[in-house]
Amino acid sequence: MRVLRKYWLPLFLIFDLLFAIYAFRLYITDSLNDGSSVFSIINNKLKATVTTISDVASTEVSKLTDNKIKLDAPQIQQKPELPRGCEVTSLAMMLQYAGIKADKMTLASQIKKIPYQSNGLYGNPNDGFVGDMYRMNQPGYGVYHKPLAHLGNRYLSNGIIDLTGQSFESVLDQLRKKIPVVVITNASFKPLPKSAFATWNTASGRVKITFHEHAVLVTGFDDENIYFNNPLGKKNESTDRETFIKAWEQMGHQAISYQK
Repeated sequence: MRVLRKYWLPLFLIFDLLFAIYAFRLYITDSLNDGSSVFSIINNKLKATVTTISDVASTEVSKLTDNKIKLDAPQIQQKPELPRGCEVTSLAMMLQYAGIKADKMTLASQIKKIPYQSNGLYGNPNDGFVGDMYRMNQPGYGVYHKPLAHLGNRYLSNGIIDLTGQSFESVLDQLRKKIPVVVITNASFKPLPKSAFATWNTASGRVKITFHEHAVLVTGFDDENIYFNNPLGKKNESTDRETFIKAWEQMGHQAISYQK
């Protein structure tokens, strides 16, 4: 009994090793019955382990990449020709990124237009561009997502996706696919006070407007910022992500993109 107590640990380890060898022999024998060699069995196990590690690493790299995107889209200035043409200029940038030959002036001539006022009612930007796009000394406003999407489909054969009404995550999903997005926001890219908005009575219903309305092409994001090509500014400008999203939400979650 003293010998057993004194040498219990070495005996236990020896027994454990013998059991492991016996179990491995059973596994090898079963595998050999399928025609596999010992070398191929061990090799397959090593490959499976390496593949698992590689898959995990790839997933982590993908997550890091998906959290920081910045696309190289063409930058086009709306001025001097189109002082109110931010929407068609942003659309031109998106179409050119997609490989379509489209210029802002052609798009400006093709977008549906409606009078600024008629019979005591304002024009509705959901129906077409309201007023004058070319001259600031004439009344004008802008255009919302529906007419823009309709015009874009003339170039992309019904490939335009209207993301309006969805969360901003739908915009980020497009960017992860390396596709930019045209959004309707305001020129400050920050939430505006209620006093900055008005409600117009139009022939097709009431519509919320602000004369700070602006459109840009969203080209990227990271954890803190949104990047965009600004028709009144620079390529891949950046601004705070949270405030940009809130400003966009104020304008009715308007966004259009395309599918490849």
